[in-house]
Amino acid sequence: MVVQWSRDLAMGAKFAFTGGREGWTRVLLTGVGVGLGVALLLLTTAIPNAMQARSDREYARMDMTYGSGVAPKADDTVLVANVDTQFRGSDIRGRQLEPEGLGAPLPPGVHKFPAPGEMVVSPALKELLESEDAALLRERLPYRITDTIDEPGLIGSAELAFYAGGEDLAPHAGSRDVVRIDTFHAQKAPSEELDPVLLLLVLTVFVVLLMPVGVFIAAAVRFGGERRDRRLAALRLVGADGRMTRRIAAGEALSGALLGLLFGIGFFLIGRQIAGSVSLFDFSVFPSYLDPTPALAVLIAVAVPGAAVAVTLLALRGVVIEPLGVVRTARPARRRLWWRLLLPLGGLALLAPMIGKGTQNGDFNEYMVTGGVVLLLVGVTALLPWVVESVVARLNSGPVSWQLAVRRLQLSSGTAARMVNGIAVAVAGAIALQMLFSGVQSAYTESTGQDLTRAQMQVSVPAGVPVADAGRQLAGTRGVRSAVALSDSSVGTSRMEPDGSTGLTVGDCAALREVAKLPSCREGDVFAVQGAEYDTETPKLAEPGTRLFIDPSYESSPGTEAAWTVPRDIKKAEPRKDPTGWERGGFLITTKALPAAAAPAVRGEIYVGIDTAVPDVREFVRNTAAEISPLADSMTYMASERSERYDSIRTGLFVGAAGVLALIGASLLVSQLEQLRERRRLLSALVAFGTRRRTLSLSVLWQTAIPVTLGLVLAAVVGLTLGSVLLKMTATPVAVDWPSVLAMTGIGAAVVLMVTALSVPPLLRLMRPDGLRTE
Repeated sequence: MVVQWSRDLAMGAKFAFTGGREGWTRVLLTGVGVGLGVALLLLTTAIPNAMQARSDREYARMDMTYGSGVAPKADDTVLVANVDTQFRGSDIRGRQLEPEGLGAPLPPGVHKFPAPGEMVVSPALKELLESEDAALLRERLPYRITDTIDEPGLIGSAELAFYAGGEDLAPHAGSRDVVRIDTFHAQKAPSEELDPVLLLLVLTVFVVLLMPVGVFIAAAVRFGGERRDRRLAALRLVGADGRMTRRIAAGEALSGALLGLLFGIGFFLIGRQIAGSVSLFDFSVFPSYLDPTPALAVLIAVAVPGAAVAVTLLALRGVVIEPLGVVRTARPARRRLWWRLLLPLGGLALLAPMIGKGTQNGDFNEYMVTGGVVLLLVGVTALLPWVVESVVARLNSGPVSWQLAVRRLQLSSGTAARMVNGIAVAVAGAIALQMLFSGVQSAYTESTGQDLTRAQMQVSVPAGVPVADAGRQLAGTRGVRSAVALSDSSVGTSRMEPDGSTGLTVGDCAALREVAKLPSCREGDVFAVQGAEYDTETPKLAEPGTRLFIDPSYESSPGTEAAWTVPRDIKKAEPRKDPTGWERGGFLITTKALPAAAAPAVRGEIYVGIDTAVPDVREFVRNTAAEISPLADSMTYMASERSERYDSIRTGLFVGAAGVLALIGASLLVSQLEQLRERRRLLSALVAFGTRRRTLSLSVLWQTAIPVTLGLVLAAVVGLTLGSVLLKMTATPVAVDWPSVLAMTGIGAAVVLMVTALSVPPLLRLMRPDGLRTE
């Protein structure tokens, strides 16, 4: 039995590779189609390793400390200042380094410490700085580039990062921007588990992205099926029985699949190198990150050939191969609907028990979620051939091009449906995911409370920098309408570890009115804010004559501990939310009432109003902030912010969708070329009989447009159903974002239209009379 199977499979492989130009063309098309799918599968298996590699790189260069206090100065310590910035929407990671001894640790990827006035940059940042439109960024980073950061110091090939030489950072050690460390492998922050809804998003994303790949591989192994069946009929004529012909056909499919594995490895290696120079949605990797998980890679190597054999044998069950021909040109039996409905109904049955769980009623069963989504999407591939056959059977009159297309679809609707199956599955999954993301987005989006009508940016300047001067400098910046300068600190009852403390805000009267309702104000006044939210200490501390300490020291950070006595003429003020949405409590002090000894203890905050109509106004503000102090931090206000984990999953979806769309386009093009090659002689015969090329071109367009339209309609129905069920599972009200649904279907139609346009030149070449020549 095994010997017979081996002999027949070997014969099929021989036919595949020694069958002349026709055989080579078919196996090459199959190999390319399968290879594209295998490449994407390998890329998918490499994603967990890539994410882990990025996390490891981030951990290896971490310079933050978590509640461990300020390390004492030593020969093996280095001061690190956070000088992150942005440029036209792109984040730039920046650090200033000041070694305090010969044993100071170097960050990963850096060979030596840059001196003051010098910096070491990532290759991507160096390229950006050398570009013509980066003049504003060059002003902000006026350092001389001495070297580039090596790969171990970066999390991605397109990351923008730099290390600059710092000086006089010691007075700021222990602040929120400057730390003293003796290693860059800091204590790792505690990890958090995904909540049930985010886990549901991850599972659905993976299933939706991988399903089209499996569909395309299954379609690719059936390329050239009609010619193959005619060859098998010839084998029946010389004595092969039905089982033997099926095993030979399996051998041919196995050969194409194995060739596809080789192509897939090649495509993956090429794509791996290309990935190192591409950034999608601010996400980039190094080629070394993309190492497939060995177990999953072996699974792909076994599953793809096995699936090729299984699909081939399954397809031949409905074909009668006799010595005198193939009973496929006769009218086939009508497809049955009942078993095709079982697949989506089974998927709904698996998902139904989890409806209403949300995030409060337990986790979702991962296997049931995966199985349910898979069955619903596979239902698209099962229902589409029946839908296409049922509709085209009722299409009749029309122009010649229409009749040619309809007649071809009536004879072989299954082939047309297979070509569209992948795009239909992708669109159905995309619609469901879009509904799910839109539905749960509000749960992972919070209002910042920032009042964008009063300020659009905020600049924080370090202690010791005169905030009034910084405010005037920012107010004179191009595009700035207003700059409200305040200083913040805290006051407590004792120098060290005070039992009670509250906030302290310093500014002129106009600035103080931005954060509180004042009865009257003049320089020298002091106010106690009454009734601020969450403020219980101010009423206790605001007694005239109480001795307090400004910026009291805590174990984890130093303070100036300047003494201050509550004046007898202290006034009361009512709270008012500042531009950040924070309702301040504590004491408000005009500039002249602040003790001189406390000046170094306050940190400036400047609320900046800008004219957004001025191009690059935010870059002008950031440049001015950098002139005020390299440690100045600028922030852009936003009305809302989303969860980082939700955003990372969403970014992963976009990156994966881009890869799947590329696969869809390439695979559809290969499939279209295979269909045209099968019809070469027919097209040449029609041209020879006088059929206009325009008519034939239109017939090919109709032949593509009809099943695509039906597939997109079916995809929309299944996608809306799946999306509604997923939303009910998360206990979210079902709402359909119709513009997004139309956008998803439009993208699918655009991909097909582009592929059809690319197939026109080969079609015109096939419409030549010499296509009738045979060997």
